Amino acid sequence: MLNTNSEYLRPEIMDVIRAFGCEEEDFTHYFSFGEGKFFNAVEYCGEFYDFEKECEVEDDLVFRRLAKRYAKLAFYSVLSKVKGKLPWGALTGIRPTKLAYGELAAGRDFKPLFKEMDVSEDNVKLVAKTIEAQKGIYGTAGGQDLFISIPFCPTKCEYCSFITAPITATEKYVDQYISCLVKEIHAVKPVIDKLNSVYIGGGTPFVLSAERLERIYKAVKEEFPDIPEYTVEAGRPDVFTEEKLKLSKDYGVTRICVNPQSFNDKTLEAIGRKHTAAQTVGAYAMAEKYNFDINIDLIAGLADESVGDFEYSLRKSIELNPANITVHTLSLKSGAKLKENVKRLNISGIADMVNLSREMLEKAGYSPYYMYRQKYQAGGFENVGWCKTGKACVYNINVMEEISDNVAVGGNAISKKLFVGEGRIERYASPKDIPTYINKLNKIIEERQKLYGG
Repeated sequence: MLNTNSEYLRPEIMDVIRAFGCEEEDFTHYFSFGEGKFFNAVEYCGEFYDFEKECEVEDDLVFRRLAKRYAKLAFYSVLSKVKGKLPWGALTGIRPTKLAYGELAAGRDFKPLFKEMDVSEDNVKLVAKTIEAQKGIYGTAGGQDLFISIPFCPTKCEYCSFITAPITATEKYVDQYISCLVKEIHAVKPVIDKLNSVYIGGGTPFVLSAERLERIYKAVKEEFPDIPEYTVEAGRPDVFTEEKLKLSKDYGVTRICVNPQSFNDKTLEAIGRKHTAAQTVGAYAMAEKYNFDINIDLIAGLADESVGDFEYSLRKSIELNPANITVHTLSLKSGAKLKENVKRLNISGIADMVNLSREMLEKAGYSPYYMYRQKYQAGGFENVGWCKTGKACVYNINVMEEISDNVAVGGNAISKKLFVGEGRIERYASPKDIPTYINKLNKIIEERQKLYGG
């Protein structure tokens, strides 16, 4: 239990405590500020620790940011001495690159701050490489990206926290849901003045029949005939067909995601997938014929996989030579079956898996181009998108770095409006429950229009 005299610092401190798995332990914290100095005192396991940091404080916004930073660092300093260091040090945010960009925008090198927060040298290099790969995209943002949510899957994986449900259980809603999507797509046209990309995500969009997919494609084509980058997160290989791939190509789709998560059949069975690694290879070959840029998703830490098991999946992915490979580190998420049975992920060899992915992918000619972190992630690691030269996904960069408006339609879709110059973002989230989304569609459209000034 944490006792502190500064409640607004509690969430930041708890992020650090949770990262070390110490939520059930007792801490006492005292914070003060005076004469340009931040002071944090921590009591833990009968020991007392004092931390003092002198800083210039320009305004209340800077004060609060620095107060949070040094409170986190104080607790990290205490716990790392007892529990060992974390790969991202005292950084707990989901976007390390965004913090680095903030330092660069202020005319400072980001590395001293990351060093102060005890970020590992390898991760500092990862951030630097990611920023380098984003050049040519990061500085040309603005405008909007359109996200279209398809919350249907063949089955639900044990690690998944999305609202997705097996399509067999939600079949009665599918056609009505698509009608709502079509209506939303037409409704968002007035709020989009510079379309950067379209991303149809899931769930598993290819679980829909070709006829149902075409209804969505037609609506997009009618409103946005020229799309610079058009991604469909097609999904699991067992739902791929020539008809769906040709249809996607005919409607201008440029990127397809094939998401096996593993190339080990035993693992696929354990996580609730009804396909094989051979089907992944077959789906990839099928998609490759249409000259899509293809992304493959892998997850490190699945279902008691060894480092050797994960290395096998990496090798199989690299052999296929896709434009992008995304490596996720397994995370415990609210609503996932996995979290019902596991309170904390202690995965043997997870650091070796992550390090191996970096080594093998760089050697194969891939560069890290976007990254993000999640709470309760195995080993405190991260998710990284890797790309061949010139194959970075604009949508992923824009959304992760929050440098353009994200106009999102469908159930559980979260729209974001950037207020440039004010340093703030406003969000509008559609209902997660599919029947609720359908019933509230007109209100959703009206409220989103208000967000964008329509």
